[in-house]
Amino acid sequence: MTHQEKVKGPASYFPAIEKKYGHPIEHWLDLLQQQRAMKHMEMVAWLKNEHELGHGHANALVAHFRKQEGL
Repeated sequence: MTHQEKVKGPASYFPAIEKKYGHPIEHWLDLLQQQRAMKHMEMVAWLKNEHELGHGHANALVAHFRKQEGL
């Protein structure tokens, strides 16, 4: 990707998520894999309650995860 191409969608949150919470994105995706049976907003609430993520960051991770998994 060139410096002129801007990341869009949920992945645009990833650098801020890694910086704020100190874990790579794969860490969060692995955790979400364990919660695969939950619905979208249940996953968001789980990340917020269990891991103290902000709503926007949790929603971005869940949206990316569910798209990647074909859910």
